[in-house]
Amino acid sequence: MKVSKEELLHIADLADLNLDDSEIDNYLDNLQDILDFADIVCNAPVEDLDITIGANEAKNVFRKDEVKEFDNIEGLLQNAPSLELNMFKIPKVVQ
Repeated sequence: MKVSKEELLHIADLADLNLDDSEIDNYLDNLQDILDFADIVCNAPVEDLDITIGANEAKNVFRKDEVKEFDNIEGLLQNAPSLELNMFKIPKVVQ
């Protein structure tokens, strides 16, 4: 598929791009290269290939959530810039 100058200018207008006359040939070449590559990929022979989901068998491994008691509250709160009622006091975020 060959892209015309008019089609390129229409695409540029849709994308709200302001192209100079000196840039049009460069954009035409680049767009044509992209479309040529897409055509190669679309026409690649895949009939004799095995079905694959991914290149390897990596998958997510999940662990069960466990509730644990935290014993060192004083150690945690010692790094707080300010405290109130044994909790971190932070500046108001929502007005």
